[in-house]
Order: sequence, then structure tokens, then C-alpha cells
Amino acid sequence: MFMGEYNHTIDAKGRLIIPAKFREGLGEKFVVSKGFDGCLNAYDPETWAGIEEKLKELPQFKKETRAITRFFLAGAVEEEIDKQGRILIPAKLREYADLKKDVILVGSGSRVEIWDSEKWKDTEPESIDDLAENLSELGFSL
Repeated sequence: MFMGEYNHTIDAKGRLIIPAKFREGLGEKFVVSKGFDGCLNAYDPETWAGIEEKLKELPQFKKETRAITRFFLAGAVEEEIDKQGRILIPAKLREYADLKKDVILVGSGSRVEIWDSEKWKDTEPESIDDLAENLSELGFSL
């Protein structure tokens, strides 16, 4: 399970250091794809294989299925960590997530989210109490 929040920067070539804690869970090779809310997601190979299987099981004749399949797969890339603990994020994915220089890597359970630091600040809910109340309606409790 991925958790924690790490501040890093992307260099001019689009290389990003992956924190050691995340490298342990992701492995030497992993997949980066578009995520919801304008971030990127990094998945270990086993989790990514599960996502691919779930997408295959969806009815392909439905427009929504085709759209979500394209969303996840079209921009997905397999990344390999170099000797300095970095990956190269392709320009298309950097554009999608609006990654400039300052980046936040966030552990989100089964994935690592990669955010532009300014965009990450905007994800803070206005009221954690309202969010907690909505989650309780879904059956979530601590």
C-alpha cells in the first residue's frame, strides 16, 4: 500500500526522482498513465494487469467503455527507473498533468499519484466534515 507525500522537481528533460519508499512498491518497471482530476498515476505491474483485465471485461459496444479504455491506455507508458532513481515522463503526460517543475508524489493506496504542486493544493476539500459525512453515507467508517 502506498502512502505519504513527497516533494520533488522535474528537470528540464522531464526526469523525476521516485522516492525510495515508492520504488520499493512499484518495482524496477511500472506503468504511468493519466489519472483523474488532472494528475498522473503510477501502478506496479500486478495492479496495472488487474486494471487491463477489468477494462477487457467491460462491454466494448458501449461508448463510455471505449472512452475510459482510451483514457487509461492511450497515454500509458511503461517506465524503468534509472540508476539515480528517476523516470522520464513523456511530454504528452507532462502536458496532461500540467507538470512544470515542482511536483508532489502522493501515496493513494494501490497507486502513486503525481501532481503539479499548485494543482495539488487545489485538491484540499473545503470541509473535511462534509467529506466525512458523504463517506459515511457510502458505508465507510473508521
